[in-house]
Formats: sequence, structure tokens, C-alpha cells
Amino acid sequence: MFKLKLHWQILIGMTAGVILAIISQVFNFEDFVINKISLLGVLFLRALQMIIIPLIITSIISGVANIGSSENFGRLSIKTFSYYIVTSLSAILTGLLFVNIIQPGIGAVLPETEMLHSIDGDMGKLLDTLIGIIPSNIIDAMVKGDILPIIFFSLIFGFFINKTPDPYKSHLTLFFQSVFEVMMRMTRFIIGFAPLGVFALIAKTVAETGIAVFLPLAKYMGVVILSLGLHACFTLPLLLYFVGGISPIAQFKAMSSTLLTAFSTSSSSATLPLTIDSVENNTGVSNKISSFVLPLGATINMDGTALYECVAAMFIAQVAGVELGVMEQFIVVLTALLASIGAAGIPMAGFVMMAIILNAVGLDLEYLALILAVDRPLDMLRTSVNVWSDSCGTVIIARSEGENNLKVLKNKKG
Repeated sequence: MFKLKLHWQILIGMTAGVILAIISQVFNFEDFVINKISLLGVLFLRALQMIIIPLIITSIISGVANIGSSENFGRLSIKTFSYYIVTSLSAILTGLLFVNIIQPGIGAVLPETEMLHSIDGDMGKLLDTLIGIIPSNIIDAMVKGDILPIIFFSLIFGFFINKTPDPYKSHLTLFFQSVFEVMMRMTRFIIGFAPLGVFALIAKTVAETGIAVFLPLAKYMGVVILSLGLHACFTLPLLLYFVGGISPIAQFKAMSSTLLTAFSTSSSSATLPLTIDSVENNTGVSNKISSFVLPLGATINMDGTALYECVAAMFIAQVAGVELGVMEQFIVVLTALLASIGAAGIPMAGFVMMAIILNAVGLDLEYLALILAVDRPLDMLRTSVNVWSDSCGTVIIARSEGENNLKVLKNKKG
């Protein structure tokens, strides 16, 4: 098995996990799968989470220090954030189009469900997230795992390394590059256990959800999956091909193991070490670009999450019999964009941020209970789209910065 490429190992792990979960439901030992087998997945996730903070700090600082001048830093920042906004908006509008055409909530007969009372939909939460980008205590942010303030601090630190005279500049740059290299070696070691971790995570998910919960919400799930599929298989590949001169098929092959891991973990942050490794080693993007674009993308570039939040809000409005006009739908689009930026790269973060969107258009938060049953499998899909968009943006930006020796160019031989 270990002679197989990693993405095949992960795919085998996923298939075995699904089979085990189905067998456990037939023979009534789901508790063993959920509480015992899942420990393998927990250990894998904890190992990934262990390296996220030091990996982000060292990759961003070393990357920004290598960017050089303020002009280069500013240019790369503009390209990165422009890509994030364009792709997130296109994802939201794709979801909005299909949910208006298909209208999955009209006439939907859903089972009675226990209403939720603990989710806070205060718009101030989003504002707090945006203000919190600037940390009052960076050590506290590291302890809590608050990624946005860590990224902000690392960007500023790396920027001012370039403003520092030698020998301090060269010493600091070499130090963070050295630590980053150690972190990447740790990452590759942990990645070797991905098939086992994915096996356990998938087995737990399928054992918990089963199949029956999907039937009443099949039409809603269909709209989300269709919209995500169009964005991932049409919009982003078009950008790759025509803007970046990249082969979408080659890019997908390069990222296949990372996308499978993103699918199973439902966490773009936990997948970040694998994303960096795949983008640098499989596509050939330099560390200077990947270390700047990918940590930002894993935190604020949430195409799949933004699309899902828009579709879910419109579905809930349709179920509730509330007609949202052009202005209300514009508010949904704008709020979904902001909420996707504020969403953490962790499982079900998009579901929690949904409360903000519902409040923005005056819908009762208790309706969130209607879609809770199917949120986990959809979370797995939208996380994969998030990571796919991050990787596409990285190679496009790398190409725009003059990196013409990428392994995934559309005219690349072999």
C-alpha cells in the first residue's frame, strides 16, 4: 500500500471508512466507531493543529522577508485580496442564481426538529472579528489559536525585517527560514498518517449521520452541491486556464491528496500544512508566494463557505415563506462575503456565521435547526472548494509574478 501515491492511499482510507460505518450501522456497533475508531482521526487532527501556528508564523515571516521591497509587498497584497474578493463574489452569485431558479425551499416538507437557542447572530460578533485582526496581545492570540491576528502580526514582522539593517536582517531571515524548513519536515512526517486519519474521520461522520437524514433535504443539498460543483469545475478552472495559463487537470492532480484531506477534516486550517506542501512540491510555486498567499487564504478566502451561506439563507427564507427582494438579496450577498471572511477555518464555522446573515435579513435563528442534520457532509464539500480556490489563487498569482517554470503550466510537456 505504501508504494501507492498518497492520494490513492487517502482514497482507500475514505472508502474503507464508509464501508466500516455502513457495517457498524447494520450490526449496531456505531458507538465503537464513533467513540473508539474516531480516536485515530482525533490524533491526526491534533498533530496537524500542533504545527499550524508555528508553520503560519515562520512561513509568512520568511515569505514576506524574501519578498523584498515595500513595492513588491504592496503589489502581492493587492493581487491576493483582489483574487479573494472576485472568487468569493462569483461563488456567492452562482449559489444565488441556482437557489432562485430551483427554489428548493418552496413546498419543502421537513421533519419536526428541536429548535436552537444557543447560536448568537449578533452583527457585532462579525465586527469584533474584524477589529480583532489587530491583536492586543500576540501571545494570547497564539494560545487561543486566533489565526487572523497571528497572520497580521507575522505580516508586519516580516515587513519590518526588510527595514532592518544587516546583519540583523540576514540573521532573522535565516532563522525563520530555518524554522520553516523544520516545520515542513514535521509536516511531511504527519502527512504520512493521513490515510489512517481520514479513514477514522470518514467512518465517524457516516456512522453519526447515516443516510435517512438526507432525504427530506435532498433538493436543498442538490442546489448546494450543484453550485459548489459549477464554481469548482467551471469558474476556477477558467481562471486557471485563461488568467494563469495553468492546466486545470494538472493542478487538480497536484492537489488531489490535499483536497481529499480537506474533505475528510472539514478544516482548511488543519489542511494548511498539506496545502503548502502540495503547492510548493507538486506545482512548483516558490515559498515566497505560497507562504504569503496560502495562510491568508486558509483564513479569509472561503469561496465554498460564502456560497453555502447564501444558498442556506435563501433556502430558509423560502421555507419560512419570506420573499426576499433585490435589496434583501443584496444584503445576503454582502453579509455572506463578510461572514465568510470572519469564519474560522474549522469544522462548521460557516454554519455558526449563518446566524449573522439570518439576522441581517430578519429571519428567525431557530430555522437553522432545519439544516443542521446535513451540515456536516456539506461542510466537507465546501471546505474542499475553499482549499481548491486557495491553491488556484496561489498558482495564478505566482504566474503573474513571473514564475514561468511551474509544473502545472498548460503547455508543459510530460
